[in-house]
Amino acid sequence: MSLDTPIRTSFKSQSTAYGFWLTLPSAGAARSILRSTSKTPGGGFSWVLVDGEHGLIAEQNFYELATAIGHEGASPIVRVPWNEEWMIKRALDSGAHGILTPMCHSAEDARRIVKYSKYPPLGSRGYGPSYASHSIPGVQSGDQYDNNADDQLMVLVQIESRSGVENVEEIANVNGLDGLLIGPFDLAKQLGVVRGGEEHEAAIQRTLKAAKTAGKKAAIFCTDGAQARLRAEQGFDMVSIIPDQSALIEAMQRELDFAKGVEGAGERRPGKGY
Repeated sequence: MSLDTPIRTSFKSQSTAYGFWLTLPSAGAARSILRSTSKTPGGGFSWVLVDGEHGLIAEQNFYELATAIGHEGASPIVRVPWNEEWMIKRALDSGAHGILTPMCHSAEDARRIVKYSKYPPLGSRGYGPSYASHSIPGVQSGDQYDNNADDQLMVLVQIESRSGVENVEEIANVNGLDGLLIGPFDLAKQLGVVRGGEEHEAAIQRTLKAAKTAGKKAAIFCTDGAQARLRAEQGFDMVSIIPDQSALIEAMQRELDFAKGVEGAGERRPGKGY
């Protein structure tokens, strides 16, 4: 039997798997969002990015968040602070259905990240998944997890630097790597270009093409639903529609503006990102 994670199942049934960025260490918030959107036409969220790099989430939150997300029908993808072996191991042992590492600059970086994410002989991941299966309903610790972890758990890297873009075709072809996620904000800063400008968009499209050509998943961070819809139409396989903090701020500001009769109340504000 396979692990049948929600994100893997989603790829079989729909062209785009939608997710959101979780920056707050709140299982209740994650459950509330996932449960309230589960009846959305066409399905709810397939994945949640648990942000251990820039958000308020720390390693000790991984297990609780991964278990909560997994039992609400979505896959917890944990972004670790850096591509360190122990960080990746701790995220996977806490129940991550996949890991994301920031700032992948080269194929050598990608090969090292894959190595850290797989058990021997494919890699060097240490064995100790006593709690890892808790985030996958119906899966017990033991053979079902052990025999499928290398194939079913996702390994994703972020392309968000000049060297990452310059080497993106080689990175995309690394064996064992499942996909590339574009960090648009860091990418613009690292390239020294205007976010949303021609050079920025060219780098995004080059990364998308590299992933598709290599048969890998192309993922991207977005700041709102309109942007997410555009990226889905362009062919991105995994699209994060908004961070939790941005959604919270936008909703509270909108309702306060309505209550006070502020002119233009209800208009969208530019989103923030990573």
